[in-house]
Amino acid sequence: MITVIKLDPQRNEKIRYTGTVLERSAQRAVILATWTLAAKELVYTRFERGDRFVEYYYTDRWFNIFDIIDQDGQRKGWYCNITEPAQFQVDRIEQVDLFLDLWVDAAGTPLLLDEDEFAAADMLSAEQRQGAQQGLQTLLQLLEKRQEAFSSLAEFS
Repeated sequence: MITVIKLDPQRNEKIRYTGTVLERSAQRAVILATWTLAAKELVYTRFERGDRFVEYYYTDRWFNIFDIIDQDGQRKGWYCNITEPAQFQVDRIEQVDLFLDLWVDAAGTPLLLDEDEFAAADMLSAEQRQGAQQGLQTLLQLLEKRQEAFSSLAEFS
């Protein structure tokens, strides 16, 4: 088990939960976590108790990717957080959220989220803004090329 800690840009804890490590190297960790909170209705999907999140964290990239699968084994989509590169500790992963998010539905259609929140976040440094833009571009390239966490989309291309 490993603990995931999501921080805001001031390094205050926003959420903490645990998952099972599936893979780990110096630059990447993949964990499996289960949604245990009450159902959360979003415009583009619904997170429900028992949904499985295969989460990809990187120490050298400005994002993470959550591959979300329901209890019946059907993919809901990918939720991608634009973040500072993850910090790996022996027993935890910490990551600073930078507000901007990307939802990719099961067919591979992207939807950029929280642009207004990102634009209004005056506490973000120039480095964080530049990293966020770089992270978003890298994510869109991975999606377009159907690589890494998005490789299962290649079956439908």
